[in-house]
Amino acid sequence: MYSQDIILYEDRVGALIGKNGKTKERLESALKVKISIDSESGRVEVKADDPEKLLRSLQVIRAINLGFSPERALRLLLDDQTLHVIDLSSYVGKDPKDLRRIKGRIIGERGRARRVIEETAKVYLSVYRHFVAIIGDFDGVLMAAEAVRRLIKGAPHKAVYNFLFTERRKEKFRRMHLWG
Repeated sequence: MYSQDIILYEDRVGALIGKNGKTKERLESALKVKISIDSESGRVEVKADDPEKLLRSLQVIRAINLGFSPERALRLLLDDQTLHVIDLSSYVGKDPKDLRRIKGRIIGERGRARRVIEETAKVYLSVYRHFVAIIGDFDGVLMAAEAVRRLIKGAPHKAVYNFLFTERRKEKFRRMHLWG
């Protein structure tokens, strides 16, 4: 039996449990793991017979902890999906306004930048606390992470959108010629 603990943010414990425990049950059933949650401390213990199932369940729990809905986090159960996390604290100074400004650039006006990244790279993006988390296939995650890094460094939104559209066209071209 393999076991691992993870500590959740206080406001994410309910998301992992789900209404009437449904999210927890769904994860336990899908991966044949046992999840114990201490609602007071946020400590979650995951036990599994198979180390791969343990790691997959921890990845889903980590995604929920980083602000993803359980439905989006459960996509990580698919073989081609991965989770990538960018810690924004390494890009900001001491002023809390820096973090707010960077998060605002990533989300964009009325969520436009985030939506363009998600739709173009075919990923899900979560901007939560001082993290940007990305769920998607390998190529999509790489593309989205580069777009986020460019926004963090101050690139104009239009330039980042052009980068994304160019990368998407290149990928379509590669696929066409790979299978054509």
